[in-house]
Amino acid sequence: MDAALELIDRLRNKHGPLMFHQSGGCSYGSAPMCHLDHEFPLGENDVCLGEIGGCPVYMEADRLETYREGQLTVDVAAGQGSAFSMETPEGFRFLPRSREFTDAERAALEIADQSGGATARHEGDQVNG
Repeated sequence: MDAALELIDRLRNKHGPLMFHQSGGCSYGSAPMCHLDHEFPLGENDVCLGEIGGCPVYMEADRLETYREGQLTVDVAAGQGSAFSMETPEGFRFLPRSREFTDAERAALEIADQSGGATARHEGDQVNG
């Protein structure tokens, strides 16, 4: 996942503040798309999941249910991505990786929710639902 953070830094240095959006649409809709911050029109159903590399990450609320029981990580791979995503001219594409939470992680999240300690902001390259 360090490669994703390196690419985000390179894109931010080249273009300015960035944001990510992952929709439930067809074609490229299942991949997180990188846009200039505040230049992508968010919909009423978009929620901010947290940040990756200092960039906000949004997802359609309906799609959020898919990831609620696990950890979503944004990764990067060589190849053609969406024509509308900032990394495409660099020869890369961002892609989602996910895994289910362990029992210990689920228990910790339940305790945090009950104590009011859960937040929408996450550090590093991982975005949790």
